[in-house]
Amino acid sequence: MLKPLSIRDLQPQLAANRRYWTGLAGAEGADDPGASLPIYRTGIAHPLLNGVLRVRAVPLDDAVAEARQRLDGSVWTWWVGADSDEGTAERLMARGADEIVTLPIMAMDLDRVATFEAPGNLRFRTITGAAEMAGYVATFAGPMGIATGLDLVAERELAFGCLDVVRRAAVIDGRMVGTCTLSLGTDVAALYCIATHPDHRRRGIATALTLDALRIARNSGRRIATLQSSSAGEPVYRRIGFETVSHYRLFAFGE
Repeated sequence: MLKPLSIRDLQPQLAANRRYWTGLAGAEGADDPGASLPIYRTGIAHPLLNGVLRVRAVPLDDAVAEARQRLDGSVWTWWVGADSDEGTAERLMARGADEIVTLPIMAMDLDRVATFEAPGNLRFRTITGAAEMAGYVATFAGPMGIATGLDLVAERELAFGCLDVVRRAAVIDGRMVGTCTLSLGTDVAALYCIATHPDHRRRGIATALTLDALRIARNSGRRIATLQSSSAGEPVYRRIGFETVSHYRLFAFGE
């Protein structure tokens, strides 16, 4: 039996996020998600796909030096949330880091998942094999700003496997038009890669995909779902039932 959680119980949500990114990087590319300084490197040229997920009880100068050494040659981000030492953001900026974005951390009690009338020709599909994975990655890559290395992204996704990750695609007339990745690696369900092809936006596809993933999460026995949203996406998820419970501040060092 999974322990009951409140959406205000933030630490399990942050642990779920660390589990996802280190899992995507793989055992050879990432530290244990519970480490004091979990660093992950996928090799893909995108700031979210390489980085530092927190720092706890490690001298910051030592942490910065280690991160620079291990992530040299990649595009990377330093995540600062409530699982990092107090004052980390300010001390990173004092060492030359720039804040690049703030991401709302949103959570939802899965008992509140609503029904939704999806477009009549919309179908959902679980993605598992290599052939479908290429199409899945191609669908979310554009909206997520991943311009190169899509073959490597697909390889990482396949290597991550399906034991605790469910990838759901929205399909219209045989064409993938939307994606949603559900990570079930911890007691909290975490959602990623919620994206809609530009030609099919504003038709309720992302909402339908999100609710589909939330139903799967609820059926798994989990009580809470979490995601990180863009500022633009926050109102959309709020309409579904998510609430903003905290924020991540993301930083990058210049050359």
